[in-house]
Amino acid sequence: MPARIPLADGAITWGSVVPAAAGAPAVVLAPGAGSDRGHPLLVAVQDALAGAGFAVVTFDFPYRTAGRRLPDRAPVLEACWRAVLAWVAATLEPRWIAAGGGSMGGRMASHVAAQGAALRALVFLGFPLHPAGRPGVGRAAHLARVTAPMLFVQGTRDALAERPLLADVLAELPQATLYEIPGADHGFRVPKRTGRSEADVTREIAGVVTAWLRHTTTVEDVTPPGQATAPARWGGGSGRSRRRRAGSPPRCGRRARSRPGD
Repeated sequence: MPARIPLADGAITWGSVVPAAAGAPAVVLAPGAGSDRGHPLLVAVQDALAGAGFAVVTFDFPYRTAGRRLPDRAPVLEACWRAVLAWVAATLEPRWIAAGGGSMGGRMASHVAAQGAALRALVFLGFPLHPAGRPGVGRAAHLARVTAPMLFVQGTRDALAERPLLADVLAELPQATLYEIPGADHGFRVPKRTGRSEADVTREIAGVVTAWLRHTTTVEDVTPPGQATAPARWGGGSGRSRRRRAGSPPRCGRRARSRPGD
């Protein structure tokens, strides 16, 4: 259902809420720079999480609500994230909140987490480590201050996160997990030769995010009333996953920095 979410400056932004049982954990997702909360991948993840018993909120940043295409500066995006998280906590009263989203939306969630926001977990759907064609790791400098578990879902052809750079970053983050989609670009599009459709990849990502959140937290926290509480499992599919451990290099990876963008 649509929701008007008040921001700190008196403005509002729009969100979509899928409620759950009283006190259920909530997952808040934001879109990338070039899309909105109606992006097919965000909607698919939202639906999968809701089916697993989570309350789910997606929202648009102020520039999208105002009809602009150019993203706001990071402080505005971060303030929006903080306002949405406060609204979710007060309105839904969840047991805990996880956050993330596509590209820029997920990156800004990591900023507020590094600044102290109380988040149980973070999910990045294509973390934009650096601008296309300008490899670097500056955008990842704050991640060492994030204490919550983090899931990085990345395409192996992502031009905004070169694999060797991301590998170096994740090797220093014992709380991070990498799940790769072979052949996928930043938007998780895969070549036709893979024999996989966009819908196939979207379903895989939605399933991975849901399973990881259930596995990383506790099954009892998210199991809908009346359903069995079998141990959650995740991984498999066509992608490659690896639980990160301090000092152990990832099997695949990359790095980053900059202004919002994607």
